[in-house]
Amino acid sequence: MFDFKGKTAVVTGGAQGIGRAVCESFGEAGAAVAYMDNDPEAIAERDLAFREIGYACLSYAGDVGEEGDVRKFYDAVLKQYGSVDFLVNNAAIAKAGFDGSISAFEHILRINLTGAYICAHVFAPALNEGGSIVNMSSIRALQSEKYTEAYSASKGGILSLTHALSISLGPKIRVNAISPGWIEVTEYQKESGRKPFRVTEADKIQHPVGRVGEPSDIANMCLYLCSDMASFITGQNFIVDGGMTKKMVFV
Repeated sequence: MFDFKGKTAVVTGGAQGIGRAVCESFGEAGAAVAYMDNDPEAIAERDLAFREIGYACLSYAGDVGEEGDVRKFYDAVLKQYGSVDFLVNNAAIAKAGFDGSISAFEHILRINLTGAYICAHVFAPALNEGGSIVNMSSIRALQSEKYTEAYSASKGGILSLTHALSISLGPKIRVNAISPGWIEVTEYQKESGRKPFRVTEADKIQHPVGRVGEPSDIANMCLYLCSDMASFITGQNFIVDGGMTKKMVFV
């Protein structure tokens, strides 16, 4: 469905979870892929897997919250590929909430929100005409459970950052956001970090589509937003949650 031969995609947080699925999907569509992650063990596993499949891929170990790391990654990407067509700001962490420390709250915002801005700021000059940035938000930007303050705030900020960047970078570059719902990523984690998880029927019926999300559901939306089919779409947020946030629940 998508043909990205001759294109280059940059993905943050690309060694595991949704980011890994995005990298694989771009590779399957013919794009050269460069990804950044802060987990060397996960990077080693993914690099081996990508080489076995035969994808053109560059990896870099670094922290998106550190401008110096992002600039070194940028230099490596430009040296190998010359330019960039797509940037997917996917890297994020989710731990501290209202019961955590202020420093933990600030650290999460630094990675999840400031990190996305740093990457957009550094890579935008290298993006080709018609390029696309996709920022990964979350349905946590729109609704919450207890103790999700830091993560929710960072993902809410991503929505505002997205529409602001779409104005600043248009018309050369389009900028959109995806807000995933429940995505089961167990099989996309590094082997040492995988924990057995069984999706129950109760889990499935929370979703009007009758199932929990898969990483490919988000990767497919990402590829669509980077394709020419989405050339008239910018500044938008796309909720990909199987309809879960539209279903009323009475407790």
